[in-house]
Amino acid sequence: QVQLVESGGGLVQAGGSLRLSCAASGSISSINSMGWYRQAPGKPRELVATVTRGGSTNYVDSVKGRFTISRDNAKSTVYLQMNSLKPEDTAVYYCTLRDLVRGTRYWGQGTQVTVSS
Repeated sequence: QVQLVESGGGLVQAGGSLRLSCAASGSISSINSMGWYRQAPGKPRELVATVTRGGSTNYVDSVKGRFTISRDNAKSTVYLQMNSLKPEDTAVYYCTLRDLVRGTRYWGQGTQVTVSS
């Protein structure tokens, strides 16, 4: 069983910054990708950013240049540094781990990010 525990959400004014963290524990294969999705009220869940164990990253266009994803493999932790936040970034942010060996995906419980204008 894999558990993902997120932290770092909150309320911030537009233009501000937040840093999300997600620590994974349990039986995790060495070949995996970690990342963040978000879901705003009334909208489907969307990919924000992913990072492989080797450090390859992928971002949705709307956050490029503002968000940075990184990971610490020794700590099985992924981070999302969010700068220049906009009200449209308001959403519940979910950490995810995709085990590429077992073909399974795990989700965290979600953390609320609210950006006021």
